[in-house]
Amino acid sequence: MSKIVFFCIPAHGHTNPTLGVVRELISRGHQVYYYSYNMMRDKIQSTGAVFVSCDEYDQEQRLDAKDGARIGKDLAFSTQILVDTTLALDDTVCEHMKELNPDCIIADSMAVWGKAVALKLGIPFVSSTTTFAFNQYSAKIMKQSPGQIFGMIFSMSKINKNIKRLQDKGYPVKSVLDIIQNDNNTDTIVYTSPEFQPCSETFSKKYVFVGPSIRPVENMIEKKADKLIYISMGTVINDSTEFYKKCIEALANTKYQVIMSVGNLINIEDLGAVPDNITISRFVDQIAVLSQADVFLTGNSVKIFFLGLFSFVIATMCGVGFAKIQSFFFNSLIKSWFPSFTQTSIDLLSFQSFSKLSEYSSYLLLSLNLSFISP
Repeated sequence: MSKIVFFCIPAHGHTNPTLGVVRELISRGHQVYYYSYNMMRDKIQSTGAVFVSCDEYDQEQRLDAKDGARIGKDLAFSTQILVDTTLALDDTVCEHMKELNPDCIIADSMAVWGKAVALKLGIPFVSSTTTFAFNQYSAKIMKQSPGQIFGMIFSMSKINKNIKRLQDKGYPVKSVLDIIQNDNNTDTIVYTSPEFQPCSETFSKKYVFVGPSIRPVENMIEKKADKLIYISMGTVINDSTEFYKKCIEALANTKYQVIMSVGNLINIEDLGAVPDNITISRFVDQIAVLSQADVFLTGNSVKIFFLGLFSFVIATMCGVGFAKIQSFFFNSLIKSWFPSFTQTSIDLLSFQSFSKLSEYSSYLLLSLNLSFISP
């Protein structure tokens, strides 16, 4: 029997794909410890894993809305938060790892503290990647603007100061890339297929493309109209009240049933009057909703997109910066997965040229009208 330790971030789209792996490991007699957050406690414990809470140490959850929006956009600030969290967990996690003596650590690609601890203590490491795998080739698909490149160069001194903080605590990292990027020698689980992975042929055999890990439907929902539209922006980027207002404006009192999952970052009362054909919830059982939905309007979340795809739902992705990857999706679908696909259609729309949320309503209606294609 092996002892395996998981680390993950407080995001359903990053946690859910790992649960099937955890169940399988436990069914084979292995012991699993899972470092995560209290919001994930029940679903993690339901697998049989030992849950370990990180809430006390996490720095990102203590940020206000303004600073929270900087995560992922400001590399220096993001590095600081990652280092702060790693160092906050340092004493507790290192002591626990020495007691457990685990056979390996499996950490989400964004839970860099898991990788950092594995490097520090010399524990075998496996990366859990719920988005795409990135290397020097696939990264070229998402080219940075001159402004982004300049910003990164300008931030390097701050980034290096934070890396020095890790080095002072015994972490063998030379640069920020050591903790946020994997090389071809890192054992990596990728929850997609090679057909959907950009530049998949450039990755070594250390990268295992296992496909999406999606649980069966447990509780069916009632479909009240001929067409059901599901709208969700995911766990992280779901704080745009104005966007949800435009969705309501576009779909109010239509013949469609609409279910909107808006998360816990907005005040639902700020959305105004809600017509009878629209249901707004903070969270829903996405698997159950998608089993009945006809159209899925979502953001640039690979995890959520795969849920829609495997439910045979029209998936419309909106957002900025993923146009080339969306095009890759489309070509992969047509050429590889669905050469004779007739049950539904998949319409990948990029709103890259539309920067204002106020413009979404007309394009939302357009995409819905175009997407309801007869079988």
